[in-house]
Amino acid sequence: MHVLLIPFGTDGDVYPFVWLGRVLKARGHKVTLFTEDRYDRHARRAGLNFEPLGIQFATASDTPNPQLKGASASFEILAREILPKTLPRWYACIRDCYVPGETVVAACPGAFGARIAHDELGVPLATVHVYPLMLRSIHQPPVMSALPRFHLVPRFLRPVTYRMVDALVDRVIGPPINAFRAELGLPPVRRILKEWYNSPQRVIGLFPDWFAPPQPDWPPQVRLTGFPMYDGAEAISMPPDAEAFLSEGTPPIIFSSGSPLHDVQWFLQASAEACRILGRRGILLTRYRQFLPETLPDGVRHFEFLPFKAALPRAAAIVHHGGIGTGSLALAAGVPQLAIPFGLDQPDNAARFKRLGTLLTIRREEYQAPLLAERLRTLLESPEVAARCRECAERLRHANPAEPACRAIEELQDQS
Repeated sequence: MHVLLIPFGTDGDVYPFVWLGRVLKARGHKVTLFTEDRYDRHARRAGLNFEPLGIQFATASDTPNPQLKGASASFEILAREILPKTLPRWYACIRDCYVPGETVVAACPGAFGARIAHDELGVPLATVHVYPLMLRSIHQPPVMSALPRFHLVPRFLRPVTYRMVDALVDRVIGPPINAFRAELGLPPVRRILKEWYNSPQRVIGLFPDWFAPPQPDWPPQVRLTGFPMYDGAEAISMPPDAEAFLSEGTPPIIFSSGSPLHDVQWFLQASAEACRILGRRGILLTRYRQFLPETLPDGVRHFEFLPFKAALPRAAAIVHHGGIGTGSLALAAGVPQLAIPFGLDQPDNAARFKRLGTLLTIRREEYQAPLLAERLRTLLESPEVAARCRECAERLRHANPAEPACRAIEELQDQS
């Protein structure tokens, strides 16, 4: 079987697909990763074929991330800049690779070209959700940055709110989607997020049911498989100076600004000062050295990158942006977390980790050294948090997400 994997071009989306490709390849399948050009090395390292998208999505290194602009602006960027270029590329790649009875596609929800290829060509399709945000429900609604109090709205009013969201989304991204469908002779679609963008054959959630319990109004074709536990660095060893630092003293607090942030001066300065207040060792992770304080406190070091699977079990806690990849790796390591969720999936991920009892949150405007130190002290000194972290780590130690994830895709071959 040939599996074509189509994630969006961000680390948090691509890494789980690389993991999925690697485990599918180990089961004897041909796998092609089709995404932004810069992920070529990740695909090659995992032994996958690679098909470059030929388009580079905006990242924190060149423009402010759309996550920080709000959902409305993100959809406008999607409609204006991304979909007109990617829809024909996604569709053409699938069409050119498709061999009936042999080819299966697994794509992220935003890869609308894959959904169109399913409608036009009949290609077996799995929609893969890396995080639960886009699996809507009126019973346990996600926490959304665009509608920050939506999860507090009475249940009987939630369908009305969803219809308003659908109308906005249809108005913004419907035109480029339906224009391309018209070129192929397909009818227009509406209520894109409610009725169309998920594959009618298979929807896969790469997270466990105890993190996001299935809801009665989720699509019946949803399968939850578990966290991938992949940090994109399995072939990269720990830098020698980082290894020495981790080995020479008490477990440090790791501060990771993550990909959503570009201007991180406020984050790095407050983090370093909080370590001084607490008398704790710390690690500041960022590619942007120019934003580091001129002098770091004793016991605080800077590194551009660390492999989290190797570093987190040796940390006291981690402060991060609320991404599901970092959060799940922290769960597996049994490490308390403090999150600064900004947008899109991050507030919902943080709310779910918080319900597990392993995480506290802090708002961007609150991220100043005295309050940061207080929140970290609460995390580090709480026996309840420590117990919940140990419990989650134990659950993940016995997890085997690869088997159900692969099976959910392999079964689609019979639907060719």
